[in-house]
Amino acid sequence: MAKRLPILILLALTASFASSKENLKLWYEKPASEWVEALPIGNGFIGGMVFGKIDEELIQLNETTLWSGGPRKENVNPEAPKYLKPIRQALAKGDYKLATELCKKMQGNYTESFLPMGDLLIKQSYKEKRNPSSYRRELDLDNAIALTEYEIRGVKYKREIFTSAPDSVMVVHITASKPGMITLDVSLQSLLVNKVSAVGSNQLNLSGKAPARVDPSYYNKEGRNPIQQEDLAGCNGMRFQTIVKAVPEGGSIVADTQGIHIKDATSVTIYLTAATSFNGFDKCPDSEGKDEKLLSSRYLANAEKRQYDDLKSRHITDYRSYFDRVSLFLPNRQSSKAVNDRLPSDLRLKLYSYGNYDPEMEALFFQYGRYLLISCSRPGSAPANLQGIWNKEFRPPWSSNFTININTEMNYWPSESANLSEMHTPLLEFIKNLSQTGKATAREYYKARGWVAHQNTDIWGLSNAVGDCGDGDPMWANWYMGGNWLCQDLWEHYSFTGDKEYLKNFAYPIMKQAALFCFDWLVQKDGYLVTSPSTSPENAFLIDGKEYAVSEATTMDMAIIRDLFSNVIEASEILNTDVDFRKEVEKKRAKLLPYKIGSQGQLQEWSKDYKEADPHHRHLSHLFGLHPGKQISPLTTPGLAEAANRTFELRGDEGTGWSKAWKINFAARLLDGNHAYKMIREILRYVDPSAGGVGGTYPNFFDAHPPFQIDGNFGATAGIVEMLLQSHLKEIHLLPALPDVWKEGEVKGLKARGNYEVAIKWDHGELTNATIKSNMGGQCTIRTSVPVNIEGVQAQNIVDGKYYLNTFSSKKGESYSITRK
Repeated sequence: MAKRLPILILLALTASFASSKENLKLWYEKPASEWVEALPIGNGFIGGMVFGKIDEELIQLNETTLWSGGPRKENVNPEAPKYLKPIRQALAKGDYKLATELCKKMQGNYTESFLPMGDLLIKQSYKEKRNPSSYRRELDLDNAIALTEYEIRGVKYKREIFTSAPDSVMVVHITASKPGMITLDVSLQSLLVNKVSAVGSNQLNLSGKAPARVDPSYYNKEGRNPIQQEDLAGCNGMRFQTIVKAVPEGGSIVADTQGIHIKDATSVTIYLTAATSFNGFDKCPDSEGKDEKLLSSRYLANAEKRQYDDLKSRHITDYRSYFDRVSLFLPNRQSSKAVNDRLPSDLRLKLYSYGNYDPEMEALFFQYGRYLLISCSRPGSAPANLQGIWNKEFRPPWSSNFTININTEMNYWPSESANLSEMHTPLLEFIKNLSQTGKATAREYYKARGWVAHQNTDIWGLSNAVGDCGDGDPMWANWYMGGNWLCQDLWEHYSFTGDKEYLKNFAYPIMKQAALFCFDWLVQKDGYLVTSPSTSPENAFLIDGKEYAVSEATTMDMAIIRDLFSNVIEASEILNTDVDFRKEVEKKRAKLLPYKIGSQGQLQEWSKDYKEADPHHRHLSHLFGLHPGKQISPLTTPGLAEAANRTFELRGDEGTGWSKAWKINFAARLLDGNHAYKMIREILRYVDPSAGGVGGTYPNFFDAHPPFQIDGNFGATAGIVEMLLQSHLKEIHLLPALPDVWKEGEVKGLKARGNYEVAIKWDHGELTNATIKSNMGGQCTIRTSVPVNIEGVQAQNIVDGKYYLNTFSSKKGESYSITRK
């Protein structure tokens, strides 16, 4: 590999010169040929993947609510409850094989699938076709606009594409530098059942219907059709409509079922709107669905009233109201900057993979995660799924569903800390829906109170253990903590915002019901409360050379329940309610099986020190208490932190893309900035689109599991925040895990729990100054590695080991300037 490095540098120096001005853009010198080279745009509802092709532009389309299937079905497996007691008895005797087989008998249906809506095709022809020059395509993160530009025989062509949230429309604006030079055909196509019709001379309507059922791509049972198009009951099967309308300047235009045909125009503006009949998780999308035709037509009518410049301005203003809240400056003072500034993004990523110094690309990668969250999760939309809002497959990997044993939660780790709290609301609303289906699942499958969810769910809030009533592997299907973990999102939203009305009326009732399920799920053993059955997500242990996954009291189970109980207790105290219930939760929390340290000094993954089937498994579920939990920290539980670090060492730094992202957060919480930085370099390892291999990053900077999973992008962004700012221990820790390589820098706009907004500047690897704005007032404790002055307050630098603590009473709306002494 080292021999290729000079070649890459030579290529970089001869590449098209890019502006040396620092900016947040992904840019490329050729069109995308693979999906993970295309550039993502979105407004939370409509997603597009822009390929930037010259002759036949392709924009692959999605709509946030377009899923197969319909609402959860009741009593799918009425025999399920009778197997719970035999499972527990088998586990008590150590009969793991029997327990595993019986767990399969407690499964229900699989989740449904997130589907592709279709493709927008723009076939452009040229009067004198020659090889284009000055080609460039880019994604401008500052403005959320995709651009493709090139030149043919002295004519400069440009396409600007964006998806507007305020106007619910995707807009494609095509221009030429000379009049009458644009001739093109616009068409729509879809993998789903559909019909295209022409409306007037410049509009196409694509009306379609999703299947009533789509099985996961990994489930292909003999004798069963994995796709069921129609539901004879008239419930399942969502309708949708996509509308595209073209408005040229000059030239001629005509439309038929094959497309919209434009000739000799000077510019063309294309409007695309879409809607589905989705009417809620509990409504039949066919018989009780919304009028998708009315909605998509209304969006179009409203959008086309505005001129292109107005649509663009409104889009940018809306987007930047979120994106501009946070800035991260990691300067490059080395000679590599001159090379980096000339590199197209794919080559820049390749060069970085060989060890090139490029802190500015690391800052861009951080902001890309924020861009993606704004683009795929907006108030009123569905939550970001495994692929955010972007999927081209009829049967996508893992159904592109909500996988809630890490992936969905990771999607939203940066929502609060990276100052995008509004983008968290789709998941919070979804959790409310899931808690309702989860009540039925708790009752039907376990005869328990409260609510439960397992590993997988979908837009319909499926909450049972999946497996088509017996075909799923309990190693991943029969995991019972999904709802409990999601309750952490409810709590975190309160922790960052301090919104007591939200806590009282929305979050706490759902959290309480999850705790009630735990009351009924926990069983007594050896003086402790434990879970039985129990699995550690997707991992297995060995006994006599045989693999098993179902046991009792996995470390993650106990950590999640401990986290839930602690948050319920604190919420009850804040709201001054449910005193008797709170006391019951406190009693049960005190009896939970504690953490155990194994023979290698590691934090055990299971209640017994089993040998791991895969010592380098991608999941590190037993470190939940370190992150995203708050039970383990070098500052509060040094012994457990040391065991967690040993676990980290044994598991290793390799893994899938999202696993590497989680490890950034682990290292940051262990206050090891250099290890966290190593994991940034690990996740930013270039992955060829046509190859498999280890986790990393695709040319368009999508996270590579592989295949693409968006959680790695979000987890990495959250991890970089954790390196710069932590607040989970009820104090604001400035620069807790700053790596040696980031000798200087500045970040603005990060959020800390307690509703503080924080800006930090550092030089020579140490804090120089910071500003903390208190948005709600209250007692504020700051932890730093150097002594500081806080302007306008009485505070002492109390020494705590190698740190300094300052505590003062903050006032709502006031900002506090902090400088190094």
